[in-house]
Amino acid sequence: MKPSSHTSSPRTLFAVFLFLFSSLACSATPLAEYVVASGGVLYQDDFSESKDGWGEFSGDVGIAGYSDQAYRFYVKAENVSIWAHPGVDFATVRLEADTYSPNGFQENRMGLVCRMQDDKNFYFFIITSDGYYGIGKARDGQWSLLNGEQMQSSDAILTGQLANHLRADCIGNLLILYANGHLVGSALDTDFARGDVGVLAGSSAAPGADVYFDNFVVVKP
Repeated sequence: MKPSSHTSSPRTLFAVFLFLFSSLACSATPLAEYVVASGGVLYQDDFSESKDGWGEFSGDVGIAGYSDQAYRFYVKAENVSIWAHPGVDFATVRLEADTYSPNGFQENRMGLVCRMQDDKNFYFFIITSDGYYGIGKARDGQWSLLNGEQMQSSDAILTGQLANHLRADCIGNLLILYANGHLVGSALDTDFARGDVGVLAGSSAAPGADVYFDNFVVVKP
């Protein structure tokens, strides 16, 4: 699939170059959503097995796939985002994952995705290696932030090469982002009620974002 091109600035996500990597799995609604009690696990993956359905991608703009018992994105172009999703369908969820950038590259973004309707419509929760965060949505392929006009800084986000534990709650119209157990931001939106989940990584003003994810878990709040 071809990327869409738009102008952007380093700290806004209103318009970015987008490149989508789709999972090979088919969408499904797990029975677990209806039978699992609050606090129970709906879906999890430590990325130790490549057969788990996230698929892999390699192209001019970057790569995405299983690496070193984790899931890795390497973004070769500037202003490009790449994301992957396993092909599930949930409404109310708490997402958690560990993420880090081994090169400490600061022109990056990494985060979680919920309620993905299709490749152009979903919510995202992102951080950067220099301590910024954003909560937003893609609607009809256009990205916008929901927690302000620009990404905000937070002392809760560990910078450089340090790993961050992210948590994103999608509960009703409330979207909440935590970093390392600390609340960093929230937003309200009513556009998407349910959908797929996933992970995302991207670059901003310079290429070279290298991002790993591990211990991805979907919990019923």
